[in-house]
Amino acid sequence: MKIGTQNQAFFPPDILEKFKYIKAMGFDGFEIDGKLLVENVQAVKAAIAETGLPVTTACGGYDGWIGDFIEERRLNGLQQITRILEALAEVGGNGIVVPAAWGMFTYRLPPMNSPRSQAGDRKAVSDSLRYLDEVAARTGTKVYLEPLNRYQDHMINTLADARSYIEENQLKHTQIIGDFYHMNIEEDDISQAFHKNRDLLGHVHIADNHRYQPGSGSIDFKKHFEQLRADGYDGYIVYEGRIRAEDPAAAYQQSLQFLRTC
Repeated sequence: MKIGTQNQAFFPPDILEKFKYIKAMGFDGFEIDGKLLVENVQAVKAAIAETGLPVTTACGGYDGWIGDFIEERRLNGLQQITRILEALAEVGGNGIVVPAAWGMFTYRLPPMNSPRSQAGDRKAVSDSLRYLDEVAARTGTKVYLEPLNRYQDHMINTLADARSYIEENQLKHTQIIGDFYHMNIEEDDISQAFHKNRDLLGHVHIADNHRYQPGSGSIDFKKHFEQLRADGYDGYIVYEGRIRAEDPAAAYQQSLQFLRTC
């Protein structure tokens, strides 16, 4: 398995030193913040050239969700994501991770009454995805549509939800990202969800059941990795989560070593 990581607070702030540190830890790639990439394209290219560590994807770094309630903010987000996809193409990255929204609304907590209809939700997200799918086609990149758990988003919660948007809008450059943490909450069976959507699965995020480092909780990573291998998944698995330990660097290293045995 190709395993990458997002940034962590204990990583060096300098871009080249950050890349060197990530590679020395044993990771195969780096999922970069979109804003950091756009503002430092040349430095990122130089770091890739010197270390050989690829930028796998981008996540975050834009304002305005693809399913934002506020139209001006949604459109602004689309323009920022466009620039991130263009920058990813320049550095050889695969694509960008996008949820419908994060922390904007949930039916599971008060007030429980959305300011927009479900039909309006679907139109906003579909309009955004059709636009970004064209940008991805132009730049040779991918859009990775991410389901989040019910407490963080009310629109796309399962891999099947994401699949429905891709099929309904006949998207050709949009794939599904499965996140172990969210899937542990929303899917009946993580392995079966991966299997049923194996043809559209393009990227994976990883954390344990409590959002901390893999191996510190209760998810059966070996079982689910075996399913991914059986289905021929050849994309990246990228750490997205927090670290609970007195020595976060040591715990992160131990977690990576654990995953290498799964």
